[in-house]
Amino acid sequence: METPTVRWRRLLPRTPARWAAAVAVLAVLVGGGTWTAVADDGPPAVQREDRMLRPGGVEIDTSYFTAGGSGKRPAVLIGHGFGGSKNDVRAQAEKLAADGYAVLTWSARGFGKSGGAISLNDPEGEVKDVSGLIDWLAGRPEVELDKKGDPRVGLTGASYGGAVSLLAAGYDQRVDAIAPVITYWNLVDALFPDGVFKKLWAGIFVTSGGGCEKFEKKLCEMYERVAVSGKPDAAATELLTERSPSAVADRIKVPSLLVQGQSDSLFPLGHADAMQKAISANGAPVSVDWISGGHDGGDSETARVEGRVGSWFDRYLKEETGTDTGPAFRVTRTGGIDSTDGAALKRGASSDTYPGLRSGGREIPLRATGGGGTPAGAGAGAGTGTATKSTGSAETFRNPAGAVPPAISAVPGVGGGLSQLSSLGVGLSLDFPGQFGRFESAPLATSVRVTGTPTVRVNVKEAAGQDAVLFGKVYDVSPDGRQQVLPSQLVAPYRITADQQGKPIELALPAVDHEFDAGHRMRLVFSATDLGYASPAEPATYTVTADGPLTVPTAPAVATAAATLPWWTWGLPAAALVIAAGLLITARRRTATPAPDPALTDVPLQITGLSKKYAKSVDRYAVRELSFRVEKGQVLGLLGPNGAGKTTTLRMLMGLIAPDEGEIRVFGQAIRPGAPVLSRVGAFVEGAGFLPHLSGRANLDLYWQATGRPAEDAHIEEALEIAGLGDALARAVRTYSQGMRQRLAIAQAMLGMPDLLILDEPTNGLDPPQIREMRDVMIRYAAGGRTVIVSSHLLSEVEQSCTHLVVMDRGRLVQAGPVAEITGSGDMILVTVAETVSEPLAEKVASLPGIGSAVRTDDGRGLLVRLDGATASRLVADLVRLDVPVTGVGPHRRLEDAFLTLISGGAA
Repeated sequence: METPTVRWRRLLPRTPARWAAAVAVLAVLVGGGTWTAVADDGPPAVQREDRMLRPGGVEIDTSYFTAGGSGKRPAVLIGHGFGGSKNDVRAQAEKLAADGYAVLTWSARGFGKSGGAISLNDPEGEVKDVSGLIDWLAGRPEVELDKKGDPRVGLTGASYGGAVSLLAAGYDQRVDAIAPVITYWNLVDALFPDGVFKKLWAGIFVTSGGGCEKFEKKLCEMYERVAVSGKPDAAATELLTERSPSAVADRIKVPSLLVQGQSDSLFPLGHADAMQKAISANGAPVSVDWISGGHDGGDSETARVEGRVGSWFDRYLKEETGTDTGPAFRVTRTGGIDSTDGAALKRGASSDTYPGLRSGGREIPLRATGGGGTPAGAGAGAGTGTATKSTGSAETFRNPAGAVPPAISAVPGVGGGLSQLSSLGVGLSLDFPGQFGRFESAPLATSVRVTGTPTVRVNVKEAAGQDAVLFGKVYDVSPDGRQQVLPSQLVAPYRITADQQGKPIELALPAVDHEFDAGHRMRLVFSATDLGYASPAEPATYTVTADGPLTVPTAPAVATAAATLPWWTWGLPAAALVIAAGLLITARRRTATPAPDPALTDVPLQITGLSKKYAKSVDRYAVRELSFRVEKGQVLGLLGPNGAGKTTTLRMLMGLIAPDEGEIRVFGQAIRPGAPVLSRVGAFVEGAGFLPHLSGRANLDLYWQATGRPAEDAHIEEALEIAGLGDALARAVRTYSQGMRQRLAIAQAMLGMPDLLILDEPTNGLDPPQIREMRDVMIRYAAGGRTVIVSSHLLSEVEQSCTHLVVMDRGRLVQAGPVAEITGSGDMILVTVAETVSEPLAEKVASLPGIGSAVRTDDGRGLLVRLDGATASRLVADLVRLDVPVTGVGPHRRLEDAFLTLISGGAA
């Protein structure tokens, strides 16, 4: 077995500069970490060092990312979401490291390979771990220090990781800036808003953590207690409060970028509002960003958010005062449909000051509708039924025994995609007859953009004098009354105690950003039940009286950015927009796209003279003059070291970016963004996003429905048979191993049985048995005459699964051809000996003149020697001189040897 020293001698050319690099890497290895190069398609290369640390007495699995350069740099800690691990934030860590930060990621207690029990960001647990990780960063020579033991450090992370960022800023004064994403301010308010148990999300919370037994004992006991009672007791309130950022509100005094989701019934916008008020009151700079997605699903706007986080840290960690950190407030708005993929079009709105949730209140008069008028259930997406009784401005309705059937508003993990299209008249809601009361406005004379929290004064009575549990929501009702949409699928719960009943009280409705068009009406509904919450099991009768108008915030200072489409297109119905955009795009393609080449009709891929420069560069190329051809039935491996241009090539192939020169033809048709022939291409790149609470089969069905293509064209059974998912298809995706998720993602790429399947690093994160399974999947897929292109760094797997290879280095083609042809020639010699070869002897042979490397074989009874100027006969003579008992000498070349030879000397 080769040692690290010999391995690096084999991989690096024998030059002083490269030897210095090898020594630096070996220093990392000796330090106890495992070093891996992770960057691709562009300098600087990023290195990752994995190690187990014990910052708070529990083993914590960490990864440390740095890029080239010897200067000091600020550090960033990135936390992961609940139920995840450090692997979930690896891509963001690599980007920040390449941008000049020292980045540390870790798996929190109870997750990934870390030890300990989940204790929900306990100050003495997870928060203490973060302080220990900051201690570790302070000892790194490349990390910039504000003073001894105090590194320049920022924290970011989503959900669970966002909360620990806030808590760390409150408990550790060394934190210099934070950027929490879709997270909570107060766990009591998140799980028991207004004293009503959010049972569905709480249950998901526990199961995604691995079950109650994975949690700290007192947390498990608390959950089981409140899940039965449906109410938070004093002990539960105290426990959750001490583990909430709100407990240290007065101590968080660092620049804070707060990103919160509109499609989020777990941690709604009110949490970010509370954060903003508290942190800005401490005198720290604060910006608030409402993204389109959230915990309920939808678009997380990852690239934009990560870009803004990077700018935030550039300004407050690197102290680049000229960096634009964005507006004090920004919200993503939806309007229209993208004709290319059916996705909702988005644009930003912003203001120089944070408006809060009640800015620019406008009063909308209401009247009780009761049993009159059009039933609420009419039309797509509407609720059903009417109130039991209406008297003037009062509505009377009942809570059914057992609180079933419940009304439906948000469904965790499902509602997010629909909520983004609420402005287009798409929604999901269900209210049952006799279980709700409603109040309605007159048709609006002008459109009204609601940005924030609507409020209303009501008088509530429960017939028996018990607590009344209600759920309030505001619908957008079409002019004909046949369609109603629930903005962002959100509902607000209320517990009205006996002493609050019989007198006016103000209730806050869900905070949203939604435009009600002229002619539409606002419909205020109070329901006795909701699927996501615990309602009293005892039957009850409620009477609700509107004691004033509905007051809606309009945030007049928030200005919407100019639309990317003409103003008249923005206002058209969705169907008309699709037709118009489709015609424009089709006309453009007729003039801009080269004619098909009949001679290539049966050729899956031909690339000719392809070049792509780095952004903002005149003469530096990511890909340069690349040409190769792929035939039917081939499994082609795309190989190259980091920065070779593989990913850039694949992105051009999929029409995601345009080449500067040359062309790509798939089955004779030129590739352009949106080219029709791309429907014959399936791709798996950087993983796939699945709704974790749905089954694997349901995820695939939803994906195919979103393409708008006929169900019979999916060939879903055939794709599933090739992927080999078996009975796991019926299970929730959150229960899948990494290997199962990878296979589900590839099954998704196979839907429609595309003739050309592109897989970018499909074995990332898989163990050896899972890698073998993935190899079989690729071979089975190509066996039907289809073509697979796979980019991978696992040379042994490529050698076993691929029929052909394309080797790239520094953007250029080095060699292309069958695997056997590339591995069957070269300057690698196998020397067999009569006794075991010692490591010192292998090193002595490696140092001989004209020898590139010498590595012991796995059985220790031979040497693999790479000739670098010497001849085989000269090698034999030198071995005899060293008294090596040679029994045989012959050519030997593995793919790894061929690859190293090609990239060390074959690139232009």
